Amino acid sequence: MRVNKKYSCLPAEEKGIHIINIRAIEDIGYDQHESTLLNSLSKNPDADCKYGLYFRDGKRKVDYILVYHYKKSSAGKTLARRAQQNDASVRSSKQDQPLPGKGVQLEMGDSEPHMDYHEDDKRFRREEYEGNLVEAGLELERDEDTKIHGIGFVKIHAPWNVLCREAEFLKLKMPTKKMYQINQTHGLLKKINSVIQKITEPIQPKVAEHKPQTVKRLSYPFSREKQHLFDLSDKDSFFDSKTRSTIVYEILKRTTCTKAKYSMGITSLLANGVYSAAYPLHDGDYEGENVEPNDRKLLCEEWASYGVFYKYQPIDLVRKYFGEKIGLYFAWLGVYTQMLIPASIVGIIVFLYGCATVDENIPSMEMCDQRNNITMCPLCDKTCSYWKMSSACATARASHLFDNPATVFFSVFMALWAATFMEHWKRKQMRLNYRWDLTGFEEEEDHPRAEYEAKVLEKSLRKEHKHKETDKEKLTWKDRFPAYLTNFVGIIFMVGLTFAIVFGVIIYRISTAAALAISSTPSGRSSVRVTVTATAVIINLVVIIILDEVYGCIARWLTQIEVPKTDKNFEERLIFKAFLLKFVNAYTPIFYVAFFKGRFVGRPGDYVYIFHSFRMEECAPGGCLMELCIQLSIIMLGKQLIQNNLFEIGIPKMKKFIRYLKLKRRRSLDHEEHMKKKQRYEVDYNLEPFAGLTPEYMEMIIQFGFVTLFVASFPLAPLFALLNNIIEIRLDAKKFVTELRRPVAVRAKDIGIWYNILRGIGKLAVIINAFVISFTSDFIPRLVYLYMYSENGTMHGFVNHTLSSFNVSDFQAGTAPNDPLDLGYEVQICRYKDYREPPWSENKYDISKDFWAVLAARLAFVIVFQNLVMFMSEFVDWIIPDIPKDISQQIHKEKVLMVEVFMREEQGKLQMLETWKDKDKRKGENCNNHSPRLSRSRSGSLSSCHSYPLDV
Repeated sequence: MRVNKKYSCLPAEEKGIHIINIRAIEDIGYDQHESTLLNSLSKNPDADCKYGLYFRDGKRKVDYILVYHYKKSSAGKTLARRAQQNDASVRSSKQDQPLPGKGVQLEMGDSEPHMDYHEDDKRFRREEYEGNLVEAGLELERDEDTKIHGIGFVKIHAPWNVLCREAEFLKLKMPTKKMYQINQTHGLLKKINSVIQKITEPIQPKVAEHKPQTVKRLSYPFSREKQHLFDLSDKDSFFDSKTRSTIVYEILKRTTCTKAKYSMGITSLLANGVYSAAYPLHDGDYEGENVEPNDRKLLCEEWASYGVFYKYQPIDLVRKYFGEKIGLYFAWLGVYTQMLIPASIVGIIVFLYGCATVDENIPSMEMCDQRNNITMCPLCDKTCSYWKMSSACATARASHLFDNPATVFFSVFMALWAATFMEHWKRKQMRLNYRWDLTGFEEEEDHPRAEYEAKVLEKSLRKEHKHKETDKEKLTWKDRFPAYLTNFVGIIFMVGLTFAIVFGVIIYRISTAAALAISSTPSGRSSVRVTVTATAVIINLVVIIILDEVYGCIARWLTQIEVPKTDKNFEERLIFKAFLLKFVNAYTPIFYVAFFKGRFVGRPGDYVYIFHSFRMEECAPGGCLMELCIQLSIIMLGKQLIQNNLFEIGIPKMKKFIRYLKLKRRRSLDHEEHMKKKQRYEVDYNLEPFAGLTPEYMEMIIQFGFVTLFVASFPLAPLFALLNNIIEIRLDAKKFVTELRRPVAVRAKDIGIWYNILRGIGKLAVIINAFVISFTSDFIPRLVYLYMYSENGTMHGFVNHTLSSFNVSDFQAGTAPNDPLDLGYEVQICRYKDYREPPWSENKYDISKDFWAVLAARLAFVIVFQNLVMFMSEFVDWIIPDIPKDISQQIHKEKVLMVEVFMREEQGKLQMLETWKDKDKRKGENCNNHSPRLSRSRSGSLSSCHSYPLDV
C-alpha cells in the first residue's frame, strides 16, 4: 500500500493511537478527494458558500443533501482537528486515492470500544454508493463538523454536463430561443378583459410569474445535439433549483450499491438506515433583516401569509419552487374554493328564503297552534307520558329553514355545480399544462420500491437453494395472496367496527332518552331530545376524529404488506383504502339519521325492541331532516376546526418545540458547537419531512362529500367549506414554505386518482340527495296531500293527515305510561306519525292506502330526479369542451412553429453543403484552367486550391 507523504509529519503512536492502515485516516478527515468529495472540518463556515447553499469553493451550488448518523470518538475528533490545522487543503490525485472512508481500520486504545458490525456495514455501503455517484458524474462534499452532534451531511452538486445528459434522458422540455406572440382577444372581449384586470389588480399577487404574458418561448425536449436551439447565455440559471434537484434525485434512484450482498438504491438505503434523510435545500431564509431576495421569501410574503388571504395564489411561482404535482394541488384547491363562492351565495339565499317564509308555513303553524289540542303517544314505555304536539313548535319551525321547496332547487343546482366544477377544473388543468410545458408529457414507469426489491431478493434467495440459476424474479398474485386476504378481512373488520360504534351510539341515545324521561323536573323532560342529540353528535365527532387517525395508519400498513412495485402503485392503493375507510367512518352516522332512524319503529302497542328492552328511537314531529342538519353541521365543522386546522397547526408546533428542547440540551453539552452559525442543510434537517399530498387531498375530498352528498339538508355547507378553505390554503402554504423540508419536484399533468373519486362522489351525490328529498324530508308527502287530499288546494289539514290514531286500551301489558293523568285529563286516543288504519277500522293499525300512494310518489320522484339531473350533468359535461379553444390553437401553433424551426435548420444545412460544393467545384475548375508552366511557377496557388476544402 502506498503511503502518502503528507502523513509523514504525524507520530506513529500519538496518544495511544496506532495507525494500522494508513487509509483509515481518510475516514476522519485527513484526505480530501480531488474536486469530488471534500471533508469540511473547519469550525467557522466560509462566507462564500452562503452558509451551506454552495460548496466550500463558493461556486458549485448544492443541489441535494444526504444525511447519515455516525459514531465519532473523542480521540478521532481531536486527531482530525489537528490534521485540519496542519494541512486542510492538500489534495491527492484521483487515481491514487480511493473514496474517503474505504478500507478503514483504525485501532483505538483500550478506552475506545470498536464500532459495531452494523455501523461498519452502513459505512461500507455509503462509501460504495457515494463512489458510484462520483462515477455517475456528480460532485460530492462531506461535512461532519456540524452543529448537530453525530450527524454527517453529504452535499451533492450536478455539473453542467450531467444536467444536460439527464435532461435529455428525462425528456425535459426547456425554453428555446424562439419566441412567439400569444393570441390575444380582440374587440369587446379585449375591453372586458382589461376592465376585469383593473378591477382585480388589488387582489393579484406581486410576483413576476403571475403577470399576464403576451409572448412565450417555444419549448422543446432538451437535446445535447441541438443545444444551439436553446438560450444558454446564462448556464447557471438555465436549469432552476427545482429541475436540478429532480435530476439529482433521478440519479440517486438509479444508482445502486451492489457489493453489500444485494443491490440497493437510495430508497433502500433510506429504508435500511444507511442514510437517515435525503432532501433538496430551500433557497434560503424567509425571514430576517439581511435576508437576500429569494423565491422562498417571496412565497412567504405573497402566498404563505394570512394577511394576503384575499389575493389569488401565485401558482406559477409555486410550481417553479415545488414542482408540478404540488402546484396542481394548490391550483385545484384554488379552483374549488373559487367555485364555492356561487354555491355559498345560493345556499345563503335558500336559507334566507326559509327564514322569510317560516311564519307563512301552514304545517308548522298548525303544530304550534295550541287550539288544535293534539295529544301524542308516549315516546318511551312506562316512564314517558303523553305530550302535546304544540310542545314541538320550535323544532317544527326550525325544520322549515331547511325543509322547504327551495332545498329541492338547491339540490339540483349543486348537482349541476359539481359537474361544472369538474369541467372547469379540466379546462384549468389544460391551461396549466400548456403554460408549464406539459403537453405531450407521459409518465414513465417509476423505479421499484425498496420493499419490493427486498421481497424479490428474498424470493430469489429461497429459489437458489433449489436451482443454481434463476431468472429475474417478480412478485405474482400467489406471493401476494396472504396480503390480499389480510386486506379483505381487515377492511371488512374496520367497516364492521364503524357500524358497531354507530350502533353503540344508538344504544346510548335510546338509554339516555329513557333515563332523562324519568327526571322529576319538567324542564329536564322537555329538553330530552336536544340533550340526547347534542351529546350523541359530540360522541360521534370524537370517535370519527380518533378513528380517522387509526384508519390512516391501518390503511398504510395494509398497503405495505401488499408490497406494491412502484411508488405510484403504492400511492393509488393507499388512497383507495384510506378513502374507503374514512368515507365509511365520516358518513355512517349521517346515513343512519338520514335513512334509517325512525323507519323501523313499529307502532304503539307493537313497537320494535333492541335486546328486548330498548325501543327504537323515533324522529321528531317535524321529521328527521332537522336532526340530520344538526348531525351534519357539527361533524363537518368539528372535523374542519379540530382535525384540519388545530391538528395541522398544533402538532407541527409541538414537534418544533420538542426539537427545540432537544437542540437546547445538545447546545448546553457542547458550547463550542452552539456558537457556530447553522448551515442551510442543518436548518432544513430540523424541519419536518414531506409526507406526501394524500392527507391534504383526503381532507378536501371528505369536505367535498359534506358539501355535495347531503346538501339538501344543510344549504349552508358550501359557506362553511368556503370559510375553511380560505384559511386552509394559507395554512398549507405556510406549512410547505416554513415547516417542511423542500420536497422533490415531481412532474405531473393531472391530479391522478383524485379526479375519479371526485366524479364518483358527484354521481353519488345525485342519488343521495334524491333519497334525502324523497324519504327524509316531507316534500313528497306535502305534494301528495296538496294534489290528492286537500279540499281547498292549500296545506291546511296536512299535519292531521300524517298522524294516525291509537286507542290507549290496546297498549301491551307493562308498556302504558305510569302517570296517565300527567296532562291533567284522561287520554283515550293518542296520535302518532304514520299512515295506518284507525282503531275503529276493520283492519285496525294496518298500513293504509295513503302510505302506498306516498311511497309510489317518493320512488317516482327518485327516478325522475336522478335521471333528469344526471342528464343535465352529462349535458353540461358535453357542452363545455375539455380543452379551451385558445389553448388548442396555441398548442397547434407551437407544433407548426417547431416544424418551421427544424425545416429552416435543415434548409440552412442543405444550403451550406451546396455552397461548399459549388466553391469546391469552382476552385477545381480554376485550377484546371491554369497553364502547366504557370502552375509549376505558382505551386503555392495550386496547393492552396487543393487545401481549401480541408480548411472548410
